[in-house]
Amino acid sequence: MSTPSPAMRERYLADATATASPAKLLLMLFDRLILDLTRGEEALNAGDRPEANTHLKHAQDIVMELHVTLNVDAWEGAKNLVALYTFAQTELVTANVQGDAAKVTAVRALMEPLRDTWREAAMTVAAAEG
Repeated sequence: MSTPSPAMRERYLADATATASPAKLLLMLFDRLILDLTRGEEALNAGDRPEANTHLKHAQDIVMELHVTLNVDAWEGAKNLVALYTFAQTELVTANVQGDAAKVTAVRALMEPLRDTWREAAMTVAAAEG
């Protein structure tokens, strides 16, 4: 079995994203956020600041996307989620500038349970629909 070419992989990801439900897209963002945080943390611990910067900037982009696409009028808890995203964004910028892996660890510790909660909610909705 051969490894897919980068172009094939990109096409697959583009197709998967284009056809994903909103809940699936949210989970894909959170999964990638956790991956970026883990890789950024590992790079900082290894002393590889350029690699950490790449992952932490991508993580910041994802947090910003989660923040700006959140409909704060949709439910009462949304404003608290905005505060969490704002805090995470600030911590990631600080972690990147200071090379502080502990801050990245703390953000990951906040985001993993949130991702898991969204996953459970998506599964509950899917089960109710089908």
